[in-house]
Formats: sequence, C-alpha cells, structure tokens
Amino acid sequence: MSLDWIYYGISWILLRWHGVWDAIGVPDKAVLGTTWSWILAIFFLVVTVRVILFPIFVKQIKSQRAMQALQPKVKELQEKHKGDRETLQKEIMELYRTEKANPLMGCLPMFLQIPVFLGLFHVLKRVNPNNQAKELYGWTAAQFDSASHATLFTAPISGRFGSSATELAALDASVVTVKVIAAILVAVMIATTYLTSRQMILKTGWAEDPQQRMLQRIMLYGIPASLLISGAIFPIGVIIYWVTNNLFTLAQQQWVLRKFPPPPVSKASTVNRYSEAGEKARTAAAARETQSQPKSGGLLSRLTDAAKSAAAPQPGATPKAVGKGAANGKPASRQNGKSNGTSPAEVKPAADGKALAPKPGAKPVNPKKAGGRRPAKRK
Repeated sequence: MSLDWIYYGISWILLRWHGVWDAIGVPDKAVLGTTWSWILAIFFLVVTVRVILFPIFVKQIKSQRAMQALQPKVKELQEKHKGDRETLQKEIMELYRTEKANPLMGCLPMFLQIPVFLGLFHVLKRVNPNNQAKELYGWTAAQFDSASHATLFTAPISGRFGSSATELAALDASVVTVKVIAAILVAVMIATTYLTSRQMILKTGWAEDPQQRMLQRIMLYGIPASLLISGAIFPIGVIIYWVTNNLFTLAQQQWVLRKFPPPPVSKASTVNRYSEAGEKARTAAAARETQSQPKSGGLLSRLTDAAKSAAAPQPGATPKAVGKGAANGKPASRQNGKSNGTSPAEVKPAADGKALAPKPGAKPVNPKKAGGRRPAKRK
C-alpha cells in the first residue's frame, strides 16, 4: 500500500507554515545556530494535527470515564466467572458493547498520529543536499535546499544520533554536536512521553480489567523504554516534532481533565462493588454490639449503685440544717419554693441564731424603750 498521500499531506502542511513564517519575515539564515522558520514550521505542524484530532481526544477522555464507571461491574464478572477465562472475556465484551464503551478509544489518538509521524520521518530523512529528487511531494528546489540546510543549534534537522561521519560531512555538520543535541532531545522525548502517560493514569486511576491494566503499563513503561533504542534512528526534526507533541499533550490533558474531572466514586457503586464484604462486616459489627450490651449494662448499674451509696448519709453523721425545711427532714428544693411555684427571690432567708444572740458585755434591751408591748398584769 502506497503512503504517498501521507507524504504529500505532511509536506503540504509543513510548507504552508514555512511560507507563513517566511512571509512574516523570519529569516532562513541561522540565528543562534537555529533556522527558526523551519523549527516553527515543525512546531505548528504539531498544532495543526492536534487541533484536527481534538474531538477524538475528547472522545478518548469520555471513553475512559465510561470504562472507569464500569469497573465495579467488571469486578463482579471476574468474581462470578473466576477460573473461566473464555466466558469472562465474552461477558466483558458484551458489557462494553451494551454500555457503548470502547477499550481501544484510549489509544486511538496515538494510533492516528502514527501516520503523521511516519510521514514526517520519511520527508525529513530525504532532505539531503545530495538528493536529486528535490521536487518530490510538492516541494520546490528552493524549499528543498533551504530545508536541507536548516539547523537546531548548528545540528541539521535531518541529522540523527546514529548518522555516520560521511552522512554528517555531506550536511556540513559536526559529529559531536549532532550526537550531543540528539542525545538531549531523545532524553527529553523519553521523559515527556512517560509524563503524558503518568498524568492520565494518575487522574483516571489504574484499570481493574487485566487487559486494560496491561495496556496502561505498556503505555507508561514500554513505549518510553522503546524510545531509548529507536531514538537513535530518528532525525532531529522528528524528535522536535515528538517533544513538541508531548508538551502539547501535557497541556491539553491538564485542561481536559479540569474541564471533565473524573467522576467521584458514589456510595451506591461502592456498596454494589463490595456488597458481600459489606454484609459480612455489618453482621460481625451487630454481633459484637449484641455481645457488648450486657457487659456495658452491668457496668452502668454498678456505677449507678456506687453513686447512690456515695450520696447516702453516713451512719452517725450530723445532717446540715439548711432552713426550715431541712430541719424537719424535707428537701431543700421544697423549702426554696420550687414545689409550690414560689420563686427563689420571694423566699426569705433563714435567720442565723448566732447573729441574733447578745454580745458579751452588752446591756439588756428594755422592751418599753424598744417599742415593744407591756406584758399584761395578772389579776
């Protein structure tokens, strides 16, 4: 199958963006050892592809939300068909079909970018001053010559970490410079690829389905590890595309995850997921509560008896007289008027006998002078 349509499409987008920056006035001559018009053309090639794939990226997020919501049902099927792998797979696929959840949707944006990556790889690989087919895929001879001399910090964008000294001599490039720039870009490419997968897994969580979990592990560890080897054959321009794409993905995922946050785990789903374990836990808790009730009741009764015995008067103790009611054995609350509805402010305080007794050396009070009544005379 011919991939020329991919090469023509990638070349058309790349050349259009280079024409935009050339019209704006970005020079083709290297500034700081970098031909910015071609570097920006590669950068905006990424932007164009990501804008086209953005609706599919949103569908990827929604599909992952649907897969996450189905995890409790998948767990129930795993417990129900434990040991019967064939039946389990059929039931899970039927569940996905019924709920309209596609497990492959999570990898679809990456799969759609593979043709773009291969197209750019092929186009930049052939950008070499010694190549005679300059006008292939819609290029002009001037555009081809300009791209073949484009550099990033003096390293040509068509150069590779594994390029031979002869190939780099044809590009007028230093072997050490190309290897250092390519090695740094490969390291950044691996790190950003790992971070994009890690960001998504941390936000959505690890899948319960073994196949989905294995796919997540491949995305998180397998692909970054493979880039350690394959990065040596990638042209520097392709690595620029990959790093730019990863940075764009990190920003896009952060925005989408804030716009469409993962749904919180509801109590109903938790109960359904752990129904048997929850029922056992509730039964055990009820049994422990039933067993502890007699013990706690006996302790309460003992504490009540101890409080009553402490409040009872000790043998031989003299009760304290508080007012008139206390002298005849009635409670103080009844003396204070609480029992007959009289407020405490209306009750007169009891007289103190010591205060009314005459002081030593004091003269007796004459009842006549004091205004008292004279005693009646006896007849």
